[in-house]
Amino acid sequence: MTSAADTLARVTAALPGGGEERPGQVRMAEAVETAIVERRHLVVQAGTGTGKSLAYLVPTLASEARVVVATATKALQDQLAGKDAPLVVEALGVPASVAVLKGRGNYACLQKVAELGGRAELPLEDGPGRIGAQVARLAAWARRTEVGDRDELDFAPDPRAWAAVSTTARDCPGAFRCPSGHRCLAEAARQRAADADVVVVNTHLYGAHVASGGVVLPPHDVVVFDEAHEVEEVMTASLGVEIAPGRFGALAASARGLLAGRPAGAEVVADVATTAEVVTAALGPRVGRRLARGNGPGAEDGDVGHVLELARGRLGRLVDELRGAERDAAGQADAEATARRDRALLAAGHLLDDLDRVVSAGDDEVPWVDGTAASPVLRLSPIDVAPVLAERLFNHVTAVLTSATVPVGTIARLGLPPDATDELDVGSPFDYRDHALLYVATSLPDRRRPEAEPAIHDELETLIRAAGGRTLALFTSWRAMTAAVEALRPRLELPVLAQPDLPKAALVERFRAEEAASLFATLGFWQGVDVPGRTLSLVTIDRIPFPRPDDPVLEARRERAGPRAFAEVDLPRAGTLLAQGAGRLVRTADDRGVVAVLDRRLATASYRRVLLARVPPMRRTTDRAEVCAFLSGLSGLSGLSGLSGPAAGGDRPGQ
Repeated sequence: MTSAADTLARVTAALPGGGEERPGQVRMAEAVETAIVERRHLVVQAGTGTGKSLAYLVPTLASEARVVVATATKALQDQLAGKDAPLVVEALGVPASVAVLKGRGNYACLQKVAELGGRAELPLEDGPGRIGAQVARLAAWARRTEVGDRDELDFAPDPRAWAAVSTTARDCPGAFRCPSGHRCLAEAARQRAADADVVVVNTHLYGAHVASGGVVLPPHDVVVFDEAHEVEEVMTASLGVEIAPGRFGALAASARGLLAGRPAGAEVVADVATTAEVVTAALGPRVGRRLARGNGPGAEDGDVGHVLELARGRLGRLVDELRGAERDAAGQADAEATARRDRALLAAGHLLDDLDRVVSAGDDEVPWVDGTAASPVLRLSPIDVAPVLAERLFNHVTAVLTSATVPVGTIARLGLPPDATDELDVGSPFDYRDHALLYVATSLPDRRRPEAEPAIHDELETLIRAAGGRTLALFTSWRAMTAAVEALRPRLELPVLAQPDLPKAALVERFRAEEAASLFATLGFWQGVDVPGRTLSLVTIDRIPFPRPDDPVLEARRERAGPRAFAEVDLPRAGTLLAQGAGRLVRTADDRGVVAVLDRRLATASYRRVLLARVPPMRRTTDRAEVCAFLSGLSGLSGLSGLSGPAAGGDRPGQ
């Protein structure tokens, strides 16, 4: 049997230019091969530049295992399915196939398109004809597409327009009960996935698979979680419940025509429709808060409990009416009405189940309110995902989890069996110590003092000028980012791009194209942003990214952890996000630059070493003049080979 190292060498030799030898990639490929053969779980920290996708694709495609790869971003999903996996298949000469599978809501529903008929307008209030025209355009596309994936579109449809031509797992009755089931685009995608050797999915879809008890995805032997640092958060969402008031309104709209002929139908539909307003009124004042368990009449949040009971009663009456309409229509050949009724019944049933779960929440779950006062969302989240993952996931498949930054304590937090799990850190091939500098601005005042924010703006201006722009300025809050943009745009002659200016992809592309520009952004840009080369030479981080103290789920986890809460809950998350932000700087072997943390605690706090251990091994300094000289050299001399000055010898005192 050919070893993973030999197979990897064959694949990399087929790369443009012959590829390059990466010892960390070889070690990871060998470890993945061992995990598959010995059926052991594997957690791999593979720094930027390792080439981790090839390191797990080569041994998985060379094996006879059925594999699912779960990714955190669409860009990585497209890269795996459209580039990396086909390259490996071609180089290996194996008859392996790769398929992409997305959630049902990503595909057009031909039954709903058929029910639209020739209508080109929908009775929506804003922009007469705009939504209706989009629906007509989507319907025309759905009738001719072979795949039906929303990502095929050359425009971004309004969510309401897309909802008119799509369905979700909550209300789809399945191919056997749908008049258009024989030509269902989502089912065709599922069949392609069932026939494939490797299926590439979004991590959220894998979470839905776990939550469903394993019925969403085809049977498989191995799952690879790429960007594994997001698995706990995704599974927390997937294994919980989400109830938005809009679900009541959508259900009422879908049932209205079906119950038009029943005496109580209009009243029941109206009651369900107004439930959306009642739920919004009850939840809006509680956004960001946990709810008292039980929500009974005597509980602190008893009015929420009453509203939920009211909603359950109204939904129960709606189900009764839909069942009555079903009996009335028995023997009548109206496939369209039957399909619509099946969808409404399923949606009502799922909503009732979710309400029941919230009302009966146990000690291991947190009911809380997310969103905004105008659009609140009731959520139920597990405090600890480990028990469910241990039972439903790790007992059934071999798991490989990999990321450039694997959170501390991943094995325990995800429920991986310690005696059947191996850990590996293959490092990064990049020469961080020669090419990058970590600067902590210890001269800045304490963040709690009123002069701290103006001082940060002054520091940013100095650093950005020294770098000649070419800065990704990361902020831990929208307010801090907005204040910095307002303060620095008038003071800098260099372009300042801000997160609200454009959609994320367009904004990153513009930043990449304008070398003198700086991009100011919040948490959504701390990961998944890849801007190699001279365009990005400075990454600034406004403060250590500790999680919000009032996050309801983390608050419950802190209570459970007791005195160990800071070390077990807050510090690991801050370290992972700090490493992700710092990781935006060096993306290729030739990249050089500075990561500047504008928070003195990274040099002075007792926990600083825990955080610094998570950041790539850059040289460190607290000397702003040295940093400015280095940045100025980079902006003026593209051939500068390394660092110079007093910090080149190692860490500064206190770090």
